[in-house]
Amino acid sequence: MHMADALISPAVGGTMWLATAGLIAHSSKKVTAQGDDRKVPLMGVLGAFIFAVQMINFTIPATGSSGHLGGGMILAILLGPYAAFLVMASVLFVQALFFADGGLLALGCNVVNLGFFPCFIAYPLIYRLIVHDKPKQGRIMLASVIASIIGLQLGAFGVVIETFLSGISSLSFKTFILLMQPIHLAIGIVEGIATAAVVTFVWKARPEVVMPSPSDKILDLRGILLGFAACALIFGTLLSRFSSKDPDGLEWSISKSRLYSNSYQNTSSDRVKAGDE
Repeated sequence: MHMADALISPAVGGTMWLATAGLIAHSSKKVTAQGDDRKVPLMGVLGAFIFAVQMINFTIPATGSSGHLGGGMILAILLGPYAAFLVMASVLFVQALFFADGGLLALGCNVVNLGFFPCFIAYPLIYRLIVHDKPKQGRIMLASVIASIIGLQLGAFGVVIETFLSGISSLSFKTFILLMQPIHLAIGIVEGIATAAVVTFVWKARPEVVMPSPSDKILDLRGILLGFAACALIFGTLLSRFSSKDPDGLEWSISKSRLYSNSYQNTSSDRVKAGDE
């Protein structure tokens, strides 16, 4: 769901850049104020892990489309919303600057869509509300799935709104949103299942990571760090070779929207000609 610069006007792109800069400054201040250096290594390893898993597209059956994990909810649950947002912003910045995955003008939009919605909306209002202070496996799994789906749905809606407000695309708002939301619902379900699996595994191995408390003075993360580092290496080197070649949900929605638009225009033109005859 990485937006390209072709969809975004300078006004919208600049506004979202300013919003992102403000969120980064606020998150940095919050992380510094918390003074918790125990998870700094985890931030780095999780950043590499999310970078790697975003490289792998999985096929969505019977659609001709594919999707990839966003990872925002995994970060929010394991790091807290502020540190998670900083990690996601860093990942997207590296992708845009060095791998041309998402444009630089659209970077602010991508950070908001993939970072703000899961970290600051879905996590506190959905995940925390369900899990509360009594984490159990069933609650964690249910909250992870629902929050991941809602976070991705909000991000997909953000893409549509930002594209529409930019006004440089001929995409129909109605057609675009009717394609974007369902395809990202399918992607969100997969992301929710993956998030639930990752968070549940970490919770069983180190519950203090998922539900930290001030009394956790010593946080032994060596096993978790090695595990995520190994997964990042495997995803980034081996499994990425099997990534689906189908267009991702955003590319697929754009292509279908244009196809339907051209089909409608041709049909309308034929009707006009028939009426003239």
